Amino acid sequence: MSKSLKLYGFTAVSAAAMLTAAYNFADRNVTPMPDVAKVMPADAGSPDMMFIAAARAEAAADAKRIGLGREALPEEIAAWNVDVRPDGTGLPPGSGSVAEGEEAFIAYCAVCHGDFAEGVGNWPKLAGGDGTLADKDPVKTVGSYWPYLSTAWDYVHRSMPFGAAQTLTVDETYAITAYILYSNFLVDDEFVLSNENFLEVEMPNADGFIVDDRAETEYPLFSEPACMENCKESVEITMRAAVLDVTPEDDGAAAAEEAMKETNADTAADEKIEQVASASTETPAAEAPASDQAALDMALVEKGENVFKKCAACHQVGDGATNRVGPHLNGIVGQQMGAVDGFRYSKTLEGMGADGMVWNAETLAEFLADPRGYVKGTKMSFNGLRSDDDIAAVVEYLKSYSQ
Repeated sequence: MSKSLKLYGFTAVSAAAMLTAAYNFADRNVTPMPDVAKVMPADAGSPDMMFIAAARAEAAADAKRIGLGREALPEEIAAWNVDVRPDGTGLPPGSGSVAEGEEAFIAYCAVCHGDFAEGVGNWPKLAGGDGTLADKDPVKTVGSYWPYLSTAWDYVHRSMPFGAAQTLTVDETYAITAYILYSNFLVDDEFVLSNENFLEVEMPNADGFIVDDRAETEYPLFSEPACMENCKESVEITMRAAVLDVTPEDDGAAAAEEAMKETNADTAADEKIEQVASASTETPAAEAPASDQAALDMALVEKGENVFKKCAACHQVGDGATNRVGPHLNGIVGQQMGAVDGFRYSKTLEGMGADGMVWNAETLAEFLADPRGYVKGTKMSFNGLRSDDDIAAVVEYLKSYSQ
C-alpha cells in the first residue's frame, strides 16, 4: 500500500472516532432547561435600581415564555413617561414666578443664552425674532416660532441645563419657563406660571403651522401632462429675470442695473433739493427752531457709544434699526413714552405715554438710573446704570440719533 493511502486511511478513521465520541459525550455536559425558570427579584436595597425597586414584588413565573424579565409596573411606566403634550397631558403640579425664574435662569442658563435670553455667541436665542419668520435668515425663538408652550417646558425639564440634564425641580422649570415668556414680552413681571394656568398662555405663532396637504392639493396639478405649446393666449413681461435675481448677470445687465440705480439716486436727490428749496421759500420761519438746538458734546457722545454696548443686546439705533427684545431708540429724545410703532410696551409705560409724558434728558436719566423704580411693571430686565456720568453720556448719545 502506498504511503499516501495510509495517511488518508488514518485521517478518516480518526475523524470517525472523534465524531462518535462527541455525539456520545456532548449531551452529558448540557444543563437541561426547566419547565419554569426562576425570575430574579427586584433589588429594593440598591439606590441605582430605584425604578425596579419601586415594584417591590416578584413577577409572575409565566410573565415571559422563556422566563426572562417581567411586565412593567405602573410605577415604572409613570417614572419613564415624563413628556408633556400640547394639551397639558403629563404636566406635573407646580408653579414658578417670573422673579424666581430670573434668578434660576441667570444661575443655570445665562452662560449660554444670556441674562435676557438674547443668546451668547452662537448659542440659541430664546427671545426676540418677532416678524422675522419670512426673512432670509429668520430668528426662531420661543416667542417668534414655537407654537406650543409645552415644548419649552418639556425640553427645559428633560434636557437642560447643558451638562446637568434633569436636575431642575418642577417648580424651577415652571419659573424658568415663565421668565422665558417674560423675556418675549408675553407676560408681565408679576406673572406666575402653574399647571392650572398653563394652557391659558397664548403663543404668537400658534396658528403658524399647517397640515402638509401637498399630496392632495399640489400633486394632482404637477402629475398632469405638461403643456408644451400655445399654453396661454397672451404673454405679458412684468420684470426682467436679472432684476428678479434668478439668473446670473453678465457685464451688460449689471451695468444696466447700476445705471438704473444711479438714475434713481439722481432723481431722488433732485426731488430732495426741490423740497428743501420749496420749504425754505414758503416757510422761512421754520429755520428758527433749528438754530435753538443745543450743540452736541461729541466727546460725551463718544463715551455714550461705549456705555450703550450694555444696551445693544436689546436695543438698536442708527440706520436700519428695528425692534428687537426692546424697541429701537431712534428719535427717543422728545418722543412720547411708549410710542414706538410695532412694539408691545408694559401697561404702565403705555399709560404714562397716554398721560402725555415725554422722554427728555431728565426722564431718561431717572429711568436709566432705576428702570423698575421709575416705571413700575416695566418689561426691561436691566437693573440700571450706577454712574451719573454714564447716564449723561448715554442720554447725549441718544440725542445724536434724535436730531
